[in-house]
Amino acid sequence: MARSTPEEIRRRIAKRKKEQGTNSNSNPSPSPKSPERQISWPGDDDHYDFKYTSPSGTGGDESGHPLFKKEVFFFKILASALLFLAVAILFRNHMVKLDPARDFITSQMDKDFKFAVVSNWYEEKFGKPLALLPFTDDKTSDEKTVAEDQNLSVPAMGKILENFQKNGQGIMIETGKGAPVQAINDGLVTFAGVKEGIGKTVIIQHSDKSETWYGNLDDVKVKLYEYVDKRTVVGTVSASSGEDKTKGQYYFAIKKDDNFIDPIQVIRFD
Repeated sequence: MARSTPEEIRRRIAKRKKEQGTNSNSNPSPSPKSPERQISWPGDDDHYDFKYTSPSGTGGDESGHPLFKKEVFFFKILASALLFLAVAILFRNHMVKLDPARDFITSQMDKDFKFAVVSNWYEEKFGKPLALLPFTDDKTSDEKTVAEDQNLSVPAMGKILENFQKNGQGIMIETGKGAPVQAINDGLVTFAGVKEGIGKTVIIQHSDKSETWYGNLDDVKVKLYEYVDKRTVVGTVSASSGEDKTKGQYYFAIKKDDNFIDPIQVIRFD
């Protein structure tokens, strides 16, 4: 390798000094003694770039509720589909050893959901739910006070025409035609319509898991799934089939744990 001549070395040093001078004019350093440092300041894009990470682990481009997880949601759908398929196979298969399982599912599907029990538990734990429409507490409390002062023990005062032993379900009570029939306790209306044998009927489910039936009504004053207070008028007494058209009669029954009980054992009939 040929050695550089002194002239070539001088030209290289001059060229290097010229390049350093050009760089120092464009980016002057604070001190000539300190080594040259290049500071990289963040631009506007880097300074204001905010990357949001959702609680579900996805990026900021996908919006999601913090309580909603897609994996759990799809798992629930899959579990529901498998449960439905298992029940369908169970009822399609007529093996004798599967009869207890089929009977259990059938009995559970026939039972009414205890709306009143759940509602009472919710009010005890969290208070009354929010109402979409305003209501007046004064009017409700005044009406309730008047009803309680009357100290009524039956839905409508009258005499018993047909006792519990005759049909094993309820009793028939004679009173005035068109008399108001009141709920003996607060609860949820689970039926409001026509039942065979007792005509227009209202069934109220109470927080103690009992039901009260009000039948043979001339007019129904409540709606299905309406929550009624104690002594709320659920209907009016229909006319009697006898000669005295001023008289009327209504049907009353109490059901507890899928069995009807004699109302006389629960309520006083004067």
